[in-house]
Amino acid sequence: MSRLRANKITNQAADGAPTVEDGLIISGVTTVTTLDLNGDLDVDGHTNLDNVSIAGVATATSFVGSGANLTSLPAGQLTGTVADARLSTVSSSKLSGALPALDGSALTGVGLGTDGSANTSGIITATSFVPTTGQLSHRNLIINGACLVQQRSSSGSATNGYATVDRFQTANVGNDEMPTQSSFEVSAPGQYHLPTTGPHPYKEGFRKAFGVTNGNQTSGAGAGDVVAIRYSVEAQDIANSGWNYTDSSSFITLSFWVKSSAAQNFYGYLLTLDGTMQRYAFETGALTAFTWKKVVLKIPGNSNITIDNNNGEGFRIEWRPFSGTDETDSGVSLNTWGAFAGGTRTPDSPTTWYTTNDASFQITGVQLEVGDTATSFEHRTFADELRRCQRYFVKMYGSTGGISTGDGAIATLANFTNTAAYGPIYLPVEMRAAPTPHNPPNYSNLVYYSAGNTFTPSGSNLVFTGAAVNRVELRLNSMTNMSQGNAGWLRIASTAGYIEFNAEL
Repeated sequence: MSRLRANKITNQAADGAPTVEDGLIISGVTTVTTLDLNGDLDVDGHTNLDNVSIAGVATATSFVGSGANLTSLPAGQLTGTVADARLSTVSSSKLSGALPALDGSALTGVGLGTDGSANTSGIITATSFVPTTGQLSHRNLIINGACLVQQRSSSGSATNGYATVDRFQTANVGNDEMPTQSSFEVSAPGQYHLPTTGPHPYKEGFRKAFGVTNGNQTSGAGAGDVVAIRYSVEAQDIANSGWNYTDSSSFITLSFWVKSSAAQNFYGYLLTLDGTMQRYAFETGALTAFTWKKVVLKIPGNSNITIDNNNGEGFRIEWRPFSGTDETDSGVSLNTWGAFAGGTRTPDSPTTWYTTNDASFQITGVQLEVGDTATSFEHRTFADELRRCQRYFVKMYGSTGGISTGDGAIATLANFTNTAAYGPIYLPVEMRAAPTPHNPPNYSNLVYYSAGNTFTPSGSNLVFTGAAVNRVELRLNSMTNMSQGNAGWLRIASTAGYIEFNAEL
């Protein structure tokens, strides 16, 4: 130590340490074996009882003293083990070493509140993070749950299957007039008389929704009539999600926003498609007309569920704006798993929506996540969602801004003969499965350019001879004006032209 001035040191304690009866002044870098805090250590470092003054940087191996109160410490370093001490209003100090267990009421003035929040500044280093509600990203097993991507069409389509918003399709049966599926705008609160208070998907960042608009069902609500919205999940995405689906104490949570032009309750169900199929019926609860509602479903596992670890459809979510009595049963229990049967999908469906011309039903913000709690929606960028959607469907358009601003090349082919050319089209992502040659993609406005000549294929002139998950091989037949050994470009020769590749579930 730098300086030791003992006004009076007398005798020795039982452990050999000197006792101080008057003032003991220590300055400089000091190591103290034991500092007794039974007295009250004031801001200037003096004790009222023992009159000990410590200046400079002091290091002690331990501090003792029941109920000692450290108040208004000056800047510097206080290290060692603090036992039975109450820390209050500690500022401009650096404390290190083992501290006693403190709760928010015992620690004030350092940004820790009794509500579990902590306010900090500077660089914080943590040895680990333990999230309380699961992982922070890749939580949502639903692709395009915010309905951003619509590769096929942005306008309505009175057809079944996939036609507008990617990954969502309709499955309608027995309708007098086919309902129209389409993308909807999620209007901001205050527009079109929407309430400005209360929960609303627009406030949570949603701008698009998917839904159906009913037709004119002149025959009424038939027993075999169905209007359904369906989302299919790859089996391996569920199998590897972390959900222990055979354990009733393990959960997934489904959440979504829903709106209808008709005030009524709606039903839907989850379905597992491997092994003995299991069905889990649910309801939206009563909806107020033209008012968005968020629905949250906590879904347990079940010992009868089987999910294969493959790229087939293993899990389905289906919303039913209407189901005829051939599809329903008044005895179906909600929010529980049961063996699937075609006539017991959901409880009996109200008919108000279906018997109202041009009634609408919309959903958005669809999220399926492992755990028993619905977390905030995992918003992803458009580019991210597009590439996920392209695993199931790819649409290539014309107009690359190349030789002609109205068209664009998609493949280079070789003329194997004067009348036949071969070559691959490489896909932008690895698709779920190879597009099958027996169900080739649709195309429009294709033109083949080779050695200054053109050939426009149609019908059987374009044959898809094979496919893999990352490419499709094709052949042009019955070509005219072409020469063997030349190469050429296959182009989409119009801004309205396209070629599609389909590997949907």
